[in-house]
Amino acid sequence: MLVLAALLLGPLAACAPEDGSGVQSQKMAAIQSRGKLICGVEGTLPGFSFVEPDGRYSGLDVDVCKAVAAALLGDASKVEYRNLNSSERFAALASGEVDLLSRNTTETLSRDAAGGNGLSFAPTVFYDGQGVMVPVASGIKGLKDLAGKPICVESGTTTELNLADRMRELNVAYTPLKFQTSDQTYAAYLGARCVAVTSDRSQLAGKRSSFPNADAHALLPEVMSKEPLSPASVNSDPAWADALRWSIYALMQAEEWGLTQANVDAKLSEAKANPNLADLRRFLGVEGDFGKQLGLPSDFAFKAIKAVGNYGEMFDRNVGPASKLKLERGINRQWKEGGLIYAPPFR
Repeated sequence: MLVLAALLLGPLAACAPEDGSGVQSQKMAAIQSRGKLICGVEGTLPGFSFVEPDGRYSGLDVDVCKAVAAALLGDASKVEYRNLNSSERFAALASGEVDLLSRNTTETLSRDAAGGNGLSFAPTVFYDGQGVMVPVASGIKGLKDLAGKPICVESGTTTELNLADRMRELNVAYTPLKFQTSDQTYAAYLGARCVAVTSDRSQLAGKRSSFPNADAHALLPEVMSKEPLSPASVNSDPAWADALRWSIYALMQAEEWGLTQANVDAKLSEAKANPNLADLRRFLGVEGDFGKQLGLPSDFAFKAIKAVGNYGEMFDRNVGPASKLKLERGINRQWKEGGLIYAPPFR
């Protein structure tokens, strides 16, 4: 019996972090052992995950991967990116091919449920909605104008289902042209195989920014759905899911408190020098055990902010005013400004 107990407890003991926190995570142990985070991304979507001409990955989803790597491994560069299309993303996560899915993925009941895809979603990093893009020259002004026309859509997505539901509600017949990847979908649209293409409005704006003549294409005013785009892990490792969740919340809290990539070093020095700054000291790991409770280093929040800045900085440079997309913050503003970006208390 003692031998059997040792065999059963051995793998769990191997997963305990070196800080002695007692947090057990197979996934975190595997990432630390290999020395890098494997992150599933889309890879061809400007503003979210895109391969630059020099081979570097950029975008909001990419910054999430970097922040998590910095929080867990202390180095934002220790990330291997895997480009995944909509049909293969969940299988890659379930099989362990990737540790984290940071790929413009909508959180839904069936994807979250144990009886569905069995994912564990991190905080939403972009609140979006589904739209439709058409050539300006088409004269199409609304969904009803698409009656009897072909619409390009990526298969295996909530986009495909939402389109069917919405057009059914409007009693509008249409022809869906389905493709396995976004590249195929937009190539068909630009090749005039369909008169419209549908996806998340952020994706449409991102893809349009790469078109030869972006101004020749317009988004229709209708928003067909709620699309909370959220990173995800498998729900079989709750400790890893917790570490992801609070690493992202740290970026949101940093914006609320005015901590930036440029000033976080000074803020850390200030926190160390002033014992009365209790909240800041705990948040940056000067005192307390927030990191230990998550199986992360005590300064995980500091490292994440130092790597990518706060949530607002990530938004602005990737999809906001400082980017080619120039999207408005809208409901992706901080909660104090009427938006939905809200971090629970770091207590």
